[in-house]
Amino acid sequence: MANEICVVEGPFGPEVHTEGTRPEQTVLYLHGDPRLSGTPQDALPTARELARQSGHTVLCARYRPRFPEALDDVLSAWAHCRDRGPAAVIGKRLGGALAAGLLLWLRDEGAPPPSCAVLSSPVLDFTLDTQSLLVNAAADRTVEVDVLRVRAAAYAGTTPRSDPRLSPLHGNLHGLPPIQLHAAGTEVLLDDTLSFATRAAHSGVAVDVRVYEDASAQGLRQLGATADFLRAWCPSRLAEPAG
Repeated sequence: MANEICVVEGPFGPEVHTEGTRPEQTVLYLHGDPRLSGTPQDALPTARELARQSGHTVLCARYRPRFPEALDDVLSAWAHCRDRGPAAVIGKRLGGALAAGLLLWLRDEGAPPPSCAVLSSPVLDFTLDTQSLLVNAAADRTVEVDVLRVRAAAYAGTTPRSDPRLSPLHGNLHGLPPIQLHAAGTEVLLDDTLSFATRAAHSGVAVDVRVYEDASAQGLRQLGATADFLRAWCPSRLAEPAG
């Protein structure tokens, strides 16, 4: 059946695609839960629905739980995706930091960028010095600020917290591909999203920022908006059979 979803274990993590179609784009999906951990398998339910709605192949990449090894793993997974043709990148929480870090690294190296990027409730500033960490601490049921600080320190290790490779909000954002950002208005990391969106827009980047009333609303509406964004920047030939 053309809309049956298949999952195949690849060299960089599980790959999800819609059977019977020829996807025009691969999406590198970088997982990340509120505790700055998670596995590619945790991302599979989202990847399945994203593949169904967008028609793209979704690679849920594995990466090590420390910086800079995590970014090295993401760069390798990206090269694998890019070798197939047009590719986009999506990152959630810690994966959002890695997705944005990937954009900066590719630009600085003069390498072809993703067709677009989507960042979902990303951690973009590991200094963790924003008002929303205080203002939204009681309202955000998905993240404990004290736990976030401990895990962020363990992930960053000896890397300076303001290093743009680790904290993309501190980098030069000129020359990046179109970016869509999602966040809940009640989350502790809200300021990371808003500050990044503002700086990127000032740098001439095409930005689509979506702020939802809470995490439940974000969960209900984000995936459809993401699929629309991916299709807008790299439409897939959903009706074209494979082989």
